[in-house]
Amino acid sequence: MKTNIEFKVSAGLKKHIKEWQSWLLDERRYSPHTLDAYSRDLAEFFDFLSTHLSKEPDIDDLAQLEVRDFRSFLSFRSGQHIDKASLARELSSLKNFYKWLARHDILKNPAISVISAPRRPKVLPKALEADQTFNVIEVAGEFATNSWQGLRDTAIFTLLYGCGLRISEALSLNVGDVNDNDFLRIKGKGNKERIVPLLPIVAENIKKYVAECPYQFRHGEPLFVGARGDRLVPRIVQRQLQKIRAYLGLSDNLTPHALRHSFATHLLAEGTDLRSIQELLGHASLTTTQRYTDVQTETIRKEYEKAGLLSSSES
Repeated sequence: MKTNIEFKVSAGLKKHIKEWQSWLLDERRYSPHTLDAYSRDLAEFFDFLSTHLSKEPDIDDLAQLEVRDFRSFLSFRSGQHIDKASLARELSSLKNFYKWLARHDILKNPAISVISAPRRPKVLPKALEADQTFNVIEVAGEFATNSWQGLRDTAIFTLLYGCGLRISEALSLNVGDVNDNDFLRIKGKGNKERIVPLLPIVAENIKKYVAECPYQFRHGEPLFVGARGDRLVPRIVQRQLQKIRAYLGLSDNLTPHALRHSFATHLLAEGTDLRSIQELLGHASLTTTQRYTDVQTETIRKEYEKAGLLSSSES
C-alpha cells in the first residue's frame, strides 16, 4: 500500500507498519481516509520516540517501552496544545498498532494497556425546540431541485425525527424495509439490530416520495436515491439542511444528527423513561442516553434565565 507518510523507524519496523496498514485496509475494511488518520497518528508517536530515544526506534524498543514513556508522549503532545479529543484518537491508533503486533506474535507490551485516554470535555447533544423541528420538516421540500426530491427530503427528515435514526441508518434503508408494519427493523452500529415504532406520518411521507420518484424501485435496492438514481449520500442531506437553517435563521447546530437528538430530548420531556429511549436509539450503554437528562437541565436553566429568575452567574 502506498503512503506519503514518513515514519522515523528502522527498516524492520517499517515492514510491520506496512503490514498493519494493509490489514486495516483489506481485512478491517477501513476507508482510505481513516487509514490515513491512523497512520498520521502513529507517525506522530514515532517522531516523538526518535527524539525521546535519540535514535530511530525498532521492534525491541517498542517492546521495552514503559508506562512513563507513553505518558511522556501524551504530555509532549499536550504541551503542543493538542486538544483532548485528538490526544484520545492518537492513543487509540497507537493501541490499535500494539494490538496488531501482539495478535501476530511480533511483540507484547502490557504497559500500553495501562495508559488511559484523556477525559474528553463533556458535550451536550444539540436539540431543536419542537416547533423548530416541525418548521424544518414543513419547508424541507422548498429547497429541492424538483418535487420528487423535495418529497424525498421531507421523508428523510421526518424519518430522522420521527424514529430517531442516524443519517447512515436512514440512507442504508432498502426497498422492502419499510412496509405496512407499525415498526422498522434497523441495523445500527456494530450490526446491532433494534426495532423502532413507525409513525403513520413517517410511513405516509415515504409513500408520497416513492410514488413520485422517477426511478423504479426493486426489492432490496436503495430506498433513498439521488438525482442519478444511486443511493443518496449524507453530504446531500447535510447540504439541504444548510439551506434550511439559513432560511429559518437557525444555528449551525442544525445537522441530521440534531434531529435524532431532538427526538430523544422531546421524548424525555414527555416523560419517556431512559431505558426505552436507549432501546429506541440503539445505544449500547445507558450512560450515553443519560446525556439527555443534562440537555433537559440546561434547557430549564435557560428558561429561568429568560424569565429573569436566575442570573448567568448563578448557573
